[in-house]
Amino acid sequence: MSRLSDVQSPNVVAKLEGADPELRDEYVVYSAHLDHDGIMESIEGDNIFNGAYDNASGTAVLLEMARAFQCLPEPPRRSILFLGTTAEEKGLLGADYFAQDPTVPRESIVANLNVDSPLMLYPPKDVVVFGGEHSSLGRTFERAASHLGLSISPDPMPEEVIFVRSDQFPFVRHGIPAAFAIVGFESGDPEIDGAAATRTWLTTVYHTPKDDFSQKMDFETGALYARVNFLAGYLVAQSSEPPTWNDGDFFGTLFAEKQEPGR
Repeated sequence: MSRLSDVQSPNVVAKLEGADPELRDEYVVYSAHLDHDGIMESIEGDNIFNGAYDNASGTAVLLEMARAFQCLPEPPRRSILFLGTTAEEKGLLGADYFAQDPTVPRESIVANLNVDSPLMLYPPKDVVVFGGEHSSLGRTFERAASHLGLSISPDPMPEEVIFVRSDQFPFVRHGIPAAFAIVGFESGDPEIDGAAATRTWLTTVYHTPKDDFSQKMDFETGALYARVNFLAGYLVAQSSEPPTWNDGDFFGTLFAEKQEPGR
């Protein structure tokens, strides 16, 4: 039996206006989804799917980056949008709505940096940037990570095709270069196998009631992750040239024409 009903759930958007008169009408969009699964069928007597890591942690990082940008002596050259999306878990609906009907002209959005489920299980030595190989954003994240003493590692789970499964992808479909960074699998703690810890979380906690605040959370890892994303976005906002798709890239070739003015 199916039951249909109308449901409304808003995105939340904040803007920091850029300082450069020639670039302030261009935008870097940070995104993080606000939703999780809510109340569902009980697992081991618990039916509340809290989403502490997925994606309360990402939402916290988004808010902290907004605070950090606001505290700069001068705003960056380009403007920044901080976007809290709804209904990511229902099929990227909030991000898709925003990408189709943004609060600024779509052709003025130069990049999307998405923040989703930053795990704080161990001190990292690296970050993984989903989509980094498709555009100049990969090189931007390399600069940001190197500045913070981190390396960039390739996608450790290519079979999961994560680049098309989180809120960055609706932006990509409209020709906007986008990237989604996560804490890498290389642990800075010799007693913790980062890859094993991450895979254990994905197979035993992800999308279950266990994703709550009782979990281990290394907040220094969260702060480092926030700094990487902050710096990458700052570099984009300060650059005279906007991010570009790599020559011959599949997504760039397929979608870039949609970003042309008037489309």
